Amino acid sequence: MEKVTVVIPNYNGMKFIEGCLKALLRQEKGTPEFRVVMVDNGSVDGSLELVRQRFPQVSVIALPSNTGFCHAVNVGIQASEAPFVILLNNDTEVRPHFVKSLTDAMEEKPHAFSVSAKMLMWDAPERIDDAGDRYCVLGWAYARGKGKSANGYQRAAEIFSSCGGAAIYRRSVFAEIGLFDEAHFAYLEDLDMGYRARIHGYRNYYEPSAEVIHYGSASSGSRYNKWKTSLAAANSVYIIAKNMPLLQRIINFPFLMIGFLVKFLFFVKKRMGFLYLKGLGEGLEKSFSKEGRSRRIPFKCRNLRNYLCIQWQLYLNTIRILKKY
Repeated sequence: MEKVTVVIPNYNGMKFIEGCLKALLRQEKGTPEFRVVMVDNGSVDGSLELVRQRFPQVSVIALPSNTGFCHAVNVGIQASEAPFVILLNNDTEVRPHFVKSLTDAMEEKPHAFSVSAKMLMWDAPERIDDAGDRYCVLGWAYARGKGKSANGYQRAAEIFSSCGGAAIYRRSVFAEIGLFDEAHFAYLEDLDMGYRARIHGYRNYYEPSAEVIHYGSASSGSRYNKWKTSLAAANSVYIIAKNMPLLQRIINFPFLMIGFLVKFLFFVKKRMGFLYLKGLGEGLEKSFSKEGRSRRIPFKCRNLRNYLCIQWQLYLNTIRILKKY
C-alpha cells in the first residue's frame, strides 16, 4: 500500500501538466511508494485527454465543471487511503528528491500537520517563490522569502501555514479539523487550513530539501488581476471572522484597519481600488451569512494556549514583514 498520495488539481493546464507529471514520476531511488491522482476541474483545452493517453499510471477524477481549487483537492484527499497527502499545482516541476524529502520531514515530526516545500521561481530558479507562508496582525498573508536568494533559505523552519501549491499533509488530521473550506473557492484556503491546524495545536513547517520550480498564477493568468483581487480580498475578511474569537478580533481591530487601508491604497495605484473594496464587502457578506457563521471555529478553553501562540506569531510576523525578513 502506498505511503503517499499526490493530488494535482488541473484546470486547462495543457501548457504545464505534461512537464509536471514527467518530473513527478522521475523520483529518486528510495522514494516511498506513492500514487498520483489528478482531479480535473472541467478542462476544455485537451489536458485531461493528454493525461489519460500518455500517463495511464495516473488516476484521473474528471469533474464536469470548474468547482474551484478547494473542492478539487478535497475530492483528491477523500480518494486517498495513504497516511500522507501531497498537494501539487499543475504549473510545477519537482526535483527528484521532492516526495522523499517531504515524507521524511513529516515522519520526523509527529505533531506536524503539514510541511511546505521550497518553491523556486520558474524564470529565476535561484530565487524563492515561496518558503512557507506567514500571516500577520495587519491581516496580510505573504510568502516567506519571495524574490530573495534561495541560498538564504537552506534551513528547515516553523511557518504559520504551508502553501497548498507544493506541500504534504497528515491525512488523519483532516478527519479532526475538516477539509479545505470550499467557501473560499480559491486563494487563502491554505492559510485557513494551516490556521485551523494551529488552533488545534498542530504545527506547520518548511523543508528546504524538497525543491520545486513554480510558474505561478497559471490558472488566473497573472499575479494581480480583477478576479484574484476581489476573491482574495473577500477571503482575507472571511479568514478573520472564521478563525479569530471575538476578543481576539477586538484586540486586533486597529491593526487590521491599518492593514486594509494600506492594501486599498496599493490597489488604488493599480486601478483596482473599487474591486478590492467590493471584495471586502463580499467577504463581510460571506462571513455573516448563515453558512459563514456555521463554519466559524468555536472558541474552546483548552485551545487558549494555542490562541496565545497564534497571537504572538501575528505580532512577530508583522515585525518580520516591516523589516523585510
